[in-house]
Amino acid sequence: MNQALNMRQLNVVLADDHPIVLLGVREIVQRDRRYCVVGQAVSSSELIEQLHAHRPEVLITDFNMPGDATYGDGLKLIEYVLRHFPATQVLVLTMISNSLILSRLHELGVAGVIQKNHLHDEIEKALSAIGAQRRYQSPAPEATSVVRHREQVEARFAQLSPREVEVLRLFVGGLSVSDIARHLSRSNKTVSAQKVSAMRKLEVETDQALLTYCIETRLFQ
Repeated sequence: MNQALNMRQLNVVLADDHPIVLLGVREIVQRDRRYCVVGQAVSSSELIEQLHAHRPEVLITDFNMPGDATYGDGLKLIEYVLRHFPATQVLVLTMISNSLILSRLHELGVAGVIQKNHLHDEIEKALSAIGAQRRYQSPAPEATSVVRHREQVEARFAQLSPREVEVLRLFVGGLSVSDIARHLSRSNKTVSAQKVSAMRKLEVETDQALLTYCIETRLFQ
């Protein structure tokens, strides 16, 4: 009886906008007999549809996905999934190494964060942990607070132009300046200038401080 229960496969949904990555992840998961891939998605909307359709035990998703006004991507999408599908354990795939974003993902309650350059080893370890009903322990660096008073936050944020807010939202979501430029059809120089201007208005001097400021004040969530 116990053996039969242990052999029950856990359903998995995969999400990534790169077909090659999606194929590679699917191949890794299918090698583990404890898991069954029941759906896959290449956008945020498709991902939510698959979660509603299958209610899987596990989701393996890219951090940066083609989003929409409803679900977005990055931290916004992950928080939505965790809030609306609490029974699903979420493994996040990313190329991001920024400690502040990684810390925030762990705070939200993801089952693990897997760097894409260590895809094979990390997914196998994470699946083994989940299959054994253990939490997969991935590093969660601490972030230093730069936030003091809420009224200061609101006053500074009110100074930002709509375009600066748009750039910051994508930056906090994990996109680089060049990624943002492509996404918004602007030049790298324009996006960089808008980001620098926003940093000056928020009174932060480094990318790390900017991310901390936006994440801790939950400006885009």
